[in-house]
Amino acid sequence: MGADVRKAAVLGSPVSHSRSPQLHLAAYRALGLTDWTYERIECTAEQLPKLVSVLGPEWVGLSVTMPGKVAALDVATTQSDRAVLVGSANTLVRTENGWHADCTDVDGVRGALIQGGAPDLEGASAVVLGAGGTARPALLALAELGAAQITIVARDAERARPALELSAILGMPARVIDLEKSVVAEACGDATVVVSTMPATATPSIAEAVAKCGFVLDAIYDPWPTPVAHAVEAAGGVAVNGLMMLLNQAYGQVEQFTGMPAPRDEMAAALFN
Repeated sequence: MGADVRKAAVLGSPVSHSRSPQLHLAAYRALGLTDWTYERIECTAEQLPKLVSVLGPEWVGLSVTMPGKVAALDVATTQSDRAVLVGSANTLVRTENGWHADCTDVDGVRGALIQGGAPDLEGASAVVLGAGGTARPALLALAELGAAQITIVARDAERARPALELSAILGMPARVIDLEKSVVAEACGDATVVVSTMPATATPSIAEAVAKCGFVLDAIYDPWPTPVAHAVEAAGGVAVNGLMMLLNQAYGQVEQFTGMPAPRDEMAAALFN
């Protein structure tokens, strides 16, 4: 297959900042897939179904970033159990019958927490900032690591309803709080870890409150440091960069696109060196 031209890409809007091409191209070259390409394609959620439908057989896989993750799940012929569970897909893989959707974002959060040195989460409480497309994969990852109680910080309680429903399915009691500083500070002070899925522009008012927790994974990597990361590090805590999430979610994508084990060392070197 390495002698054949194969194509893959990341879809999103905006997508120009994506570091996924570095990761995937490093992986393909390390695997000897010298004719494989990987590009960025600007694509909104509304544009995604048509774009995906006209791609030729040379297209083996698509990484999907915001805002197209729900659309990616809907356009797929088949879906993994975890993609259905979290209600979104960041991965589309070509099959004989169409496209298969998966959510390797779960691997991204779990792997970043482990590699970042997160404390043991068995029976612990955690805080998730935000209730959007990355929050639900974060909830599943936290459940897989043994978290027992979740606080969701959201500007709109109604928007957090799907996250609450998922928490119930996972057997993790959850509550929603708003962005009031003292309430956020209390929740984060009691938490073992915080996972922030909020845009950097949404967090300045609560950054110091979030820093009451000594370990924070921020899904953002551009710009860095985010207000939350800056506050956490200033308080002596650990702030894990979203690049660690990006790396860990890409392993599964590479393996599903190529059918080969991901060359993890080469991918990490491409991102961090």
